[in-house]
Amino acid sequence: MMDNNKENTIPGRAAGEIRSVSLVTLGCKVNHCDSASMATELRRAGFNLAAFPSCADAYVINTCTVTAFTDFQARQLVRRALRANPHARVIVTGCLAQTQPQMLADIPGVSAVLGNDHKHLIAALLSRPVNDFPLVLAGDIFRQKNFPPLPAARLAGRTRAFFKIQDGCDAFCSYCIVPYARGKSRSLPVADVSAGAHRFAGQGCKEIVLTGIHLGNYGHDLSPPVELARMLENLLPQNRQVRFRLSSIEPLEVTDAVLSLFDRHDNLCPHLHIPLQSGDDHILKKMKRGYDRNFYQSLINRVVREIPDIAIGVDVMVGFPGEGEGEFFRTLSLLEELPVAYLHVFPYSERPQTAALEMTPKVADKTKKERAATLRALGAKKREAFSRKFLGRMLPVLVEGSPDKKTGLPRGFSHNYLPVILTQGADCQTNTVVHAKIDGVCDGRLTGEVVYG
Repeated sequence: MMDNNKENTIPGRAAGEIRSVSLVTLGCKVNHCDSASMATELRRAGFNLAAFPSCADAYVINTCTVTAFTDFQARQLVRRALRANPHARVIVTGCLAQTQPQMLADIPGVSAVLGNDHKHLIAALLSRPVNDFPLVLAGDIFRQKNFPPLPAARLAGRTRAFFKIQDGCDAFCSYCIVPYARGKSRSLPVADVSAGAHRFAGQGCKEIVLTGIHLGNYGHDLSPPVELARMLENLLPQNRQVRFRLSSIEPLEVTDAVLSLFDRHDNLCPHLHIPLQSGDDHILKKMKRGYDRNFYQSLINRVVREIPDIAIGVDVMVGFPGEGEGEFFRTLSLLEELPVAYLHVFPYSERPQTAALEMTPKVADKTKKERAATLRALGAKKREAFSRKFLGRMLPVLVEGSPDKKTGLPRGFSHNYLPVILTQGADCQTNTVVHAKIDGVCDGRLTGEVVYG
């Protein structure tokens, strides 16, 4: 394993041996932001980007390790790449590369493994020979103090721009491997956030999604420190023609200052994703979540009271060690009561280095699947009920680049993150905000007639 001070020791050669690169990504929006930045760097270096898994000279696999299944997917993608071109150079990066680099290096055919602290070197690495296979570059991620040195870039084929402004996490929830994969919380300086948003706006973006591993912790590491709400207070009025959306934000970080922004800035989308994980206080304490059931319930009810039309998404985990029938029922009953718009349901997955790995009693896989199915069914009902509240209403919809697969009609997302199929009316130009009168709901998707652009 090589440390950060070795990263410039790759022997040089003339560029041009590798012409086409295929880049594939697993995991969260932050990982996809990293891939968009890597794609930009690859194009600048003169490489052609090929769709995965077409035959290419090189493959870059940006991995996730949040569950055992994503680890399996990463290994499968390596094998798919090698089947597409057995002679290709295969580089594996991302969170699994950071936490288990040697396991990936031991897969026959892997050329290089680069942790999250080295993924900015990929374009340069592909322009040089690597004589010792596999090359492993994965240093101590906790030594990283600066924001990752990759340029902000727009995701290909996306109308909305996903803009990573924070990385890393200091929370160390007992089930979560992410701090070991991403390191300490680091923030993009305020001036760079403003410059990046201005650049996206100049490219014609009508919506910017601000993302991070621990977004609510934005700015605590800057000098002087700055709160997320204060940064937004400056950012939102600078770009009134762009609507901004926040990605996931922890319950304890939905502060008065954050909530007040929605009333004063109409370009902040009324949509929050606020993880719950469990509705049982004992399980929450074992998870090291820092709040209890009553706090979460009061918070959600307050947010819904204060912000008209807001959509609230919820992460919830099933099968955490010690979750019996009573604990699961308390989670289910809480979610039944809460006025939320949708659920993201995850079965607990054992992760190396985490405290929960040693916790007992374990929950059987069959039980996890049954509980996840129960909550997903509840989530579908919640989504349908929330969507029906907007029948007969007018909603602003940002038109996406690709039409609806089932109907072929234009589609987009409302300001509060509802998918809308646009049935008739004015021409719907991609990347424009139109106003649609909602006239139907089917499987959580709205239909609406465009009234004016």
